[in-house]
Amino acid sequence: MFENISERLRSALGAFGKRGQLTEDNIRDGMREVRKALLEADVQFDVVKSFVKDVTEKAVGEQVIQSVEPGQMIVKIVQDELTELMGPADPRVEFADKGPTVIMMVGLQGSGKTTSSGKLARYFRSKGRQPLLVAADIQRPAAIDQLETLGKELDIPVYAERGGRPAKICQRAVAEATSRGCNVVILDTAGRLHIDEALMDELNDVKSKTSPHEIFLVCDAMTGQDAVVSAKEFNERLDVTGVVLTKMDGDARGGAALSIKKVTGKPIKFMGVGEKLDKLEEFHPDRIAGRILGMGDVVTLVERAQDVQSEEEAKKQAEKMFAGTFTLEDFLDQMQMVKKMGSLKDVLGMIPGMGDALQGQDVDPKEFTRMEAMIRSMTPYERMKPDDLDQSRRKRIARGSGTTPREVRDLVNQFSQARKMMKMMGAQGGMMGKMVANKHQKRKLKQLKRARRLGIDPLGGGRVDAFRRK
Repeated sequence: MFENISERLRSALGAFGKRGQLTEDNIRDGMREVRKALLEADVQFDVVKSFVKDVTEKAVGEQVIQSVEPGQMIVKIVQDELTELMGPADPRVEFADKGPTVIMMVGLQGSGKTTSSGKLARYFRSKGRQPLLVAADIQRPAAIDQLETLGKELDIPVYAERGGRPAKICQRAVAEATSRGCNVVILDTAGRLHIDEALMDELNDVKSKTSPHEIFLVCDAMTGQDAVVSAKEFNERLDVTGVVLTKMDGDARGGAALSIKKVTGKPIKFMGVGEKLDKLEEFHPDRIAGRILGMGDVVTLVERAQDVQSEEEAKKQAEKMFAGTFTLEDFLDQMQMVKKMGSLKDVLGMIPGMGDALQGQDVDPKEFTRMEAMIRSMTPYERMKPDDLDQSRRKRIARGSGTTPREVRDLVNQFSQARKMMKMMGAQGGMMGKMVANKHQKRKLKQLKRARRLGIDPLGGGRVDAFRRK
């Protein structure tokens, strides 16, 4: 996510770290590189111009704190401005007080409206709502089939008619939602390859007949400037209430995410981070700014982990690690969990400090596949006792996993070393805990003795004869 803009922007900002002090001249020189990086990332020109101006003015007028390096100060200013540019965070949805809440999904053909409609329906259900999906795209018959397929997969009802006016279909669907007990109606409207009067007339007709509480514009983040241009026009014609950015896990240069809020004035509500129906996240500008600048995103990382593993299970695995009883079977389970959290590079990039380490590096997801194949080729005993693998066993495992005996040996050696290290950390943690406890007890004992010597009740604070030494 944002690999293109992240790499270019960090390279431009890295030059500030090499300067002993900041002057107005070298700030302006450095910001020219930032400007170039943003333009190459397909950020809209007026947005770049305004952003660079704001950062420069704040940096020039800022006093450099002695304990902070000049480069760090510039990065902090850029991070604050990126957050403001994309923000504020606003994933709220305007729910109706009475009757179903109507959400109208609009956008160009191919932007991902139908899939995003399914993702939103799943999201609302996870929040305790009862959604109804409505197939309002009669221009593309496959869209109806696609939405019905998504509905079956999610076990969410879909209202569909194979003919008629979309506005009337949507109007009947809202009435149907009330009888079904559904309190959120998601209208999957038609799109075109480009904006035209026929499309806008149809969408305005749907809007007039259903009075939607929210109109979400779905934009493909990979189209960059085109997404911004279409977003501006959709907003002028329909007055959208929010934006859903799709394909954020692809090779998105970041231009759309950084430009749309400034151009339309409407918040980015959600972003699609994968093809699966659970890959929809609320949009948090501060977290995105951190990812772009290589500072990680621990909050989202924890949220993703909580989605795929319970707190109790995580605690059990941690206890096994620190006790040195973690097995290759447990390791296999952990790999499955990480795979559910998203692409390996994306997950690693959320760890603070890993952004710079991964810059320009290829994280091969096939490495997980190879390790998984080797572990699955082992017997339950071998997964429990990998140190017992002899040459014969390694050859058999290699044949079964399409790898080499050396790769099997390397996996076992790396796992054994990691397990020893975790056990050592657990032991040190236990020792540290005992040392802290002993230190705490000694301090309490010392306070008690002093209280007795002074004749003070350590619980009440008053002088009592019972504590006086006899």
